[in-house]
Amino acid sequence: MNSSGCTDVIDPELPAPLPPSAWKSLHTQWARLRAIDVPALFGLDPQRFERLSHTHDGLLLDFSKQRIDPTALESLLGLARAAGLERGVEALFGARPLNFTENRAALHMALRGGCEAPPAERPGLHATEQGLRTFAERVRGGAHRGASGEPIGLVVNLGIGGSDLGPRMVVEALSPSSPGNGPDVRFVANPDPLELDSVLAEASPHTTLFIISSKSFGTAETLANAETARTWLRAGLGLNTGLGPHLAAVSNAVDAARGFGIPEEHIFPLPEWVGGRYSVWSAIGLPARIALGNPAFDALLDGGRSIDRHFREAPLERNLPVLLGLIGIWNASIADIGTLALLPYSHALRSLPAWLQQLEMESNGKHCRRDGTPTPVATAPVIWGGAGTVGQHAFHQLLYQGTRAVAVDFVVPVNGSDPRSRMLVDNALAQSSALMCGRTLAAATEELRVKRGLNAEETARLAPHLACAGNQPSTTLLLPQLTPYRLGQLMALYEHKVFVQGWLWGINSFDQYGVELGKDMARALASGREDSADPSTAGLLAAAQAMRQQP
Repeated sequence: MNSSGCTDVIDPELPAPLPPSAWKSLHTQWARLRAIDVPALFGLDPQRFERLSHTHDGLLLDFSKQRIDPTALESLLGLARAAGLERGVEALFGARPLNFTENRAALHMALRGGCEAPPAERPGLHATEQGLRTFAERVRGGAHRGASGEPIGLVVNLGIGGSDLGPRMVVEALSPSSPGNGPDVRFVANPDPLELDSVLAEASPHTTLFIISSKSFGTAETLANAETARTWLRAGLGLNTGLGPHLAAVSNAVDAARGFGIPEEHIFPLPEWVGGRYSVWSAIGLPARIALGNPAFDALLDGGRSIDRHFREAPLERNLPVLLGLIGIWNASIADIGTLALLPYSHALRSLPAWLQQLEMESNGKHCRRDGTPTPVATAPVIWGGAGTVGQHAFHQLLYQGTRAVAVDFVVPVNGSDPRSRMLVDNALAQSSALMCGRTLAAATEELRVKRGLNAEETARLAPHLACAGNQPSTTLLLPQLTPYRLGQLMALYEHKVFVQGWLWGINSFDQYGVELGKDMARALASGREDSADPSTAGLLAAAQAMRQQP
């Protein structure tokens, strides 16, 4: 353990993290650009949009509204080359143990055909996939029936974190356009009884199937909900009724799942080298298979594979995940912008910000590098956001006139000629323009004097309140439409963006030891070891206990 609190773990097969001096040229570039308004950069370079936007397989990524220019971008690309990013990408796809703290590869791409799985594991992966396909179609088509012979009408996924956020987002995004009349698919993550109770209030135990999604079959929150679900089934079906038709599991702990009462043919494992936040492509995607059907899920995998190929093959300067990652590093590590707002202009993508929160903050919310030293620059920003245009009537005011710099990603499905979709696209592009251009005091004065006809005194009084600073940096990603294929592209794009950033920062994007600390402390308190609590927590525990005893 060194003075930073990091464990000294050095993998001789990995390059050393970048020295602090490697970042100096970027700080020099930022000192030059921070004094230049972004609209002025368009005046200096009439081809700026063409230079700072790139396409791949139908997607368009535009970062011309970022406070960056080709010279600074070349410095970022130089940093990527100095860090051996191309070597890192091949190590990722080549099954090297890039999760070096746990000595594992990170091969979620193999589950969508983006690379090869280890040969010894391929038969098992194939068998699991076939089992998933068959089970999903039987449930979806009504062939799988409950204990009383009725088809399943409701599937409830019990999981948390990556066992919830990915499949939930996929189902929300694609269910409105999915063919067929499969069962309703719902998700419960919170152990707060209200969430599960609200789902079961209108459900019948005769037609409900629970999927318990826990790789270890030991996640406390998920097992608490699973116990409640099993009790509900017994109460509704009778104590002597076998519950097997109403239970399935995605877990590697086959014995524990079987001991819970789940038939072995309903237990679907996932590889150890798939982390939770990357696991929707695995058996964790079972509820999405049931909701959408296997053809749609296959198209999701195809979209992810499209980005895998591009990430491996495209040169750095035209590589969408690389460019997206480098822009994020520019904002978070160089421009000291500590937050990124993800704004999908699509109601179907309303859970995309929550999915990206886990993907990015759990992956790269770290300070310890491969050699045990602390990072010399800031790492992952705080991710937040919400669906547009709803956010325009809530938090966009801070983006326009607040005191904080906020980076923004606009995700905009164009969705054909539907006039309602056209409104969303127009609003998204107008927001990105307004955040960049702002409104000067002179323009605000002109607005009040000429267009509103106010006198000089009122104009002078109100004009400062209408002024907007502008220069809020944004990236816009256009998708032709929201389909399973396009969603797969979008998710893989952000997955690889996270890898790019973690590689340049020199951290491990595939472990989550900070999360384990919180779990350990919760287990200690649950076991009655109040003596392990700090004084504040001990006081709160005593107060909570007193409140429980009050009438």
